[in-house]
Amino acid sequence: MNSSEDISFSYPEVIGEQDAAYLISLIRTIPDFPKKGILFRDFIPALADPRGLSILLKAMMETLPVPADQFDAVAGLEARGFLIGPQLATSLGKGFLALRKKGKLPPQTFGQEYSLEYGSAMIEMEKDCLHDGERVLIVDDLIATGGSAQAAAKLIEQAGGQVAGFSFAMELEGLEGRHSLDRYPVTTLMTMPA
Repeated sequence: MNSSEDISFSYPEVIGEQDAAYLISLIRTIPDFPKKGILFRDFIPALADPRGLSILLKAMMETLPVPADQFDAVAGLEARGFLIGPQLATSLGKGFLALRKKGKLPPQTFGQEYSLEYGSAMIEMEKDCLHDGERVLIVDDLIATGGSAQAAAKLIEQAGGQVAGFSFAMELEGLEGRHSLDRYPVTTLMTMPA
């Protein structure tokens, strides 16, 4: 199923109405995945499309929650944050930090458990990958309940870093995820009902 009628672009003035509509048209909606009652919003087709990927990256760079000189590194959440985070970091001249699922990194890690809308999980980061006081922009494809984003912030802070803000490609409305990040600057490109 591909239905984009309920998706809106937050900053059409940044990339233009035509490019915003094109990017939205690439977002797939898959009902009952990963379990019944969940509408899975898939942005992978946008990454597979050269024009879609270019629009997505340009829009994310143009809508950073803070100016690029106010952070030192970009952190991405596994797995979809790994798809856009390194490209964004490279374009901005920053390093990239990987926030991984539990058990994927060698010992000496920080870990943080969090709740999902359909279960729970844990993310980890290597203890020595961040310097004290380093300012980090956290990126991911989607914010829903905000559980993984809150866990990412706690990891960065536990490691001695500072969270500069969050940048998401998509936001599910009605789940209050953005409100769970009230103490940080947040931008999302597209919004849609949960």
